[in-house]
Amino acid sequence: MNGQIAQPAIPRGLVAALVLAAAAACIVVVILVLPAARTDPYTRRTLELSGSVEHGARLFRLNCAGCHGIAAQGLVGPDLHGVSQRRNQRQLIQQVVSGRTPPMPRFQPEPQAMADLLAYLNGLV
Repeated sequence: MNGQIAQPAIPRGLVAALVLAAAAACIVVVILVLPAARTDPYTRRTLELSGSVEHGARLFRLNCAGCHGIAAQGLVGPDLHGVSQRRNQRQLIQQVVSGRTPPMPRFQPEPQAMADLLAYLNGLV
């Protein structure tokens, strides 16, 4: 012997089975866990509600018209006509709540008020 310790051989079938099990576990995580994680409780609750266009219009005039224009035609912020064709409801909620595009501020109204705002935005064609 030349000073090496013999290592036990790991059967190839066992390695293949472990890799297959790990891949299956990853697929389960992607299918079951990620969609649930994407929908936070606020968004989920908002999407369960029916919104009022009238209340949404009032909310828009009070909080959004300064940048998006009284008719949502765009000023500092973009024109919002047709926004619901460009973004899905979850994306619209996240945009409003996060304020991730400066200079848009973060704004998180109660879920019913957000549902009202979505109803208004959905009507802007």
